[in-house]
Amino acid sequence: MKIKCIFCSKTNESYWIEAIKYYEKKLKNYVSIEIIELSDLKNTKNMDQKTIRQKEGELILAKISATDKVILLDDKGKEYTSMQLSEFINQVQIQSTKSLVFVVGGAYGFSPEVYQRASSQLSLSKLTFSHQMVRVIFLEQLYRAYAIIHNEPYHHE
Repeated sequence: MKIKCIFCSKTNESYWIEAIKYYEKKLKNYVSIEIIELSDLKNTKNMDQKTIRQKEGELILAKISATDKVILLDDKGKEYTSMQLSEFINQVQIQSTKSLVFVVGGAYGFSPEVYQRASSQLSLSKLTFSHQMVRVIFLEQLYRAYAIIHNEPYHHE
């Protein structure tokens, strides 16, 4: 199975970039992973939220293939413990899913078309985090899930 992470907008700060690369490298020991950062939209000051969601949605959908299983990171999604997330990922692998795609949207959420394309939604917390921080938190949890699946001593119950 391959994992794709689609992130709206680029990561700008060097410390976030380093953290993302750190977990990406660790994850490559377990799974093929691709991180896709979508370009920032231009002239958003002249757009309403609906238009921004629509344009970001088009960029997201262009990176998703018909056979991908898509999970949106969304504050209204289901919350998992680390153990539950590892069980979910393991089940997806057992089902012979070729590609599991996790999407972090922009500041205004997702377009209706992206919600419609998704298999489910995942919430990392009821708290709100910056999009830069969410990327690192999610990649760490993804790494933790694979460490759990492979009985590595990273996670402690």
